[in-house]
Amino acid sequence: MCAMREGGAAQPHGPRSPSPTAGSLRRAELDRLLELAVRDTGVHAGAVFLLASDGQTLRLEVAAGMPAEYLAPWFGVPLSSRFPVTDAVRERRLIWLSDPEDLARRYPRTAIALPYHHAVVAAPLLTGTTVWGALLLFWPGAGAGATSTDGPSPERVRAAGRRLARFLRDAAGTGHAVGPGPTPRTLVQPPAGKRGPAEALAAADLVERLPWGSCSLDLQGRFTYVSATAAALLGASSPDDLIGTRPWQSLPWCTDPAFEDHFRATVVSRKPGYYTAMHPPDQWLAFELYPDGSGVSVRISPTGPGGDSQPGPTMTETFRGEPIRLGEIYRVLHLAAALSETVGVSDVVDLVTEEMLPAFGARTVALLAAEDGRMRVIGRSGYNPSLLEHFDGVPLTHPAPAVQVLATGVPSFFASFDELSRAYPPAPHQKGLHAWAFLPLIASGRPVGSCVFAFDRPHPFPDQQRVVFIALAGLIAQALERARLYDTSNELAKTLQAALLPDSLPNLPGLDVAARYLPSVRGMDIGGDFYDLVRVDDTTAAAVIGDVQGHNVTAAALMGRVRPAIRSHAASGATPPQALAQANRLLVAMDPGRFVSCLYAQLDLARRRAVLATAGHPPPVLRHPDGHAEVLPLRPGVLLGIDPDADYPPTEIPLTRGTVLALYTDGLVETPGVDMDDAMSGLAAQLARASTQPMDRLATTLINHARQTAPRTDDIALLLIGLATAG
Repeated sequence: MCAMREGGAAQPHGPRSPSPTAGSLRRAELDRLLELAVRDTGVHAGAVFLLASDGQTLRLEVAAGMPAEYLAPWFGVPLSSRFPVTDAVRERRLIWLSDPEDLARRYPRTAIALPYHHAVVAAPLLTGTTVWGALLLFWPGAGAGATSTDGPSPERVRAAGRRLARFLRDAAGTGHAVGPGPTPRTLVQPPAGKRGPAEALAAADLVERLPWGSCSLDLQGRFTYVSATAAALLGASSPDDLIGTRPWQSLPWCTDPAFEDHFRATVVSRKPGYYTAMHPPDQWLAFELYPDGSGVSVRISPTGPGGDSQPGPTMTETFRGEPIRLGEIYRVLHLAAALSETVGVSDVVDLVTEEMLPAFGARTVALLAAEDGRMRVIGRSGYNPSLLEHFDGVPLTHPAPAVQVLATGVPSFFASFDELSRAYPPAPHQKGLHAWAFLPLIASGRPVGSCVFAFDRPHPFPDQQRVVFIALAGLIAQALERARLYDTSNELAKTLQAALLPDSLPNLPGLDVAARYLPSVRGMDIGGDFYDLVRVDDTTAAAVIGDVQGHNVTAAALMGRVRPAIRSHAASGATPPQALAQANRLLVAMDPGRFVSCLYAQLDLARRRAVLATAGHPPPVLRHPDGHAEVLPLRPGVLLGIDPDADYPPTEIPLTRGTVLALYTDGLVETPGVDMDDAMSGLAAQLARASTQPMDRLATTLINHARQTAPRTDDIALLLIGLATAG
């Protein structure tokens, strides 16, 4: 075991005891304290999470009152993640979630992963400033709007946490720290009272005389008792065939996930459950589930397709124990996966307005964002535009439900227009709309906007569907916040990149030029590739292309210093070897920790020749007037920024009318698994196949071809220079 001290890294408290007996005794004491916490607080289930040896992860150690496997998504949770126990540890306080809607609002992913009616409280296990883990407690929970008074006493929860923390501290102090084991454990709770053999037989006889089937399952879902009538109704040849098995494993017709889902819902919510199912070919059965801390008793009786049999007396309360339908969970998971792939705000808007309407049977949806103290309609589907204009631009203090839910953080559901008009009398009525769900979009504790679903008929919004809507709103809010950050960063990057690259290329008689730049990283449209065309005099120009190591803001910043330096040397009339040597000495003196490749071509239009020099850059491709193209063999030079005394030997080529010179960075041609020489030859072949056309169109052709042939992992810069065929 290790402890996290003063917010720092976890430190070991000594080796584990070599004695298995001592280790098992310590774990038995941990188990006893967990059972005491469950019993003393009056909850029905609990779990202990312990800090892992890395000091950065909480691992589930033991659960009581429900199988540990139900908490499988959180067997190991990083302290930086959003989960009740991690928030309790980071914030050193109780995290109280008294109803499913509160859980869905604050922890949407948790609500979907454990989609059953329950309430939870998470308590940090602390001694002083040392964190040992966390305690998680479950109880059935009340309805929406419940408070901490509806569950266990906060002081009793804190007391249970202190007992556990002191035990873990004392164990570590003796050199026998209790750390998380290899797999989480589940404590088995014995039945409430022990029965003698005669009493047990009498109870079995009583059950066998009942006209319906009865069976009992432990918390893992295994049959522990099956009456003969139940076995017959379930299609088993004898009760003994079922003992020790799970229904969804031993009965072929029970393999639908809904069977296990109903059982889990009953165990987690600790509320009676009721559902019907058909035993092929045509026998409908009703199942009533009654849970306690040791398992679930099940009453099985014949019924009709609509569930005609009369449920037991407690079934009036079962709606709270009903699980969210698997179909709705799958839809939310699908939409969550789709939301995780959205990039910009427009992507989120498109997904919400195009895919979520059919998924939830709504007729219309509107997405509003909070911007500069006002609500703005950023997306809609099905709504009359004039109706939404009424709310577009209203201040965040406006009483309209779409605005108020953002102020309160609490969603509003209206099953009919009468309900809506009572809550907000000025509400305009749109023909064909009869029910509304107003959902606040809150991410990282900040209001992002709101989402409004409307239905074409009255809609009751049962508790389970409300949880789904609220969880979905949390996922939309997170996606929208990410998307707005992306759009802001993208706009900033584009502005910065535009400032670092030439606004336009000079117009030189006899030359047709075009340039392109594409960043490699979506989400940050900026990189270190650069190009330039400098007019030296009426008949002389300098073409430059380069690539700063990396494709991020740092690379762009260095490019912003290198390109102006080279441009200055070019404007002064420096030869290619001189310009590269001066830029190299500057970069060595700067010592930025990055290298730069660069190709410099001085174009003498009067003498129709070009002098080129390279600093470790891919050679240019030259297309001759007759259409054939070649990769120019330049004399090599070392990358800029390595050797202050490096030389950059020149290469001279003729420039005849109709010639096209292509300067590019390796991102245009580099393809995983393809030799660089072959890739450059491929560019030459592509250039040769391209018909005679303006450079701007040719640049687009080359860029599109590069995008379509293989995924590009590097920035791309391209500078095309064509010499007029006449003039």
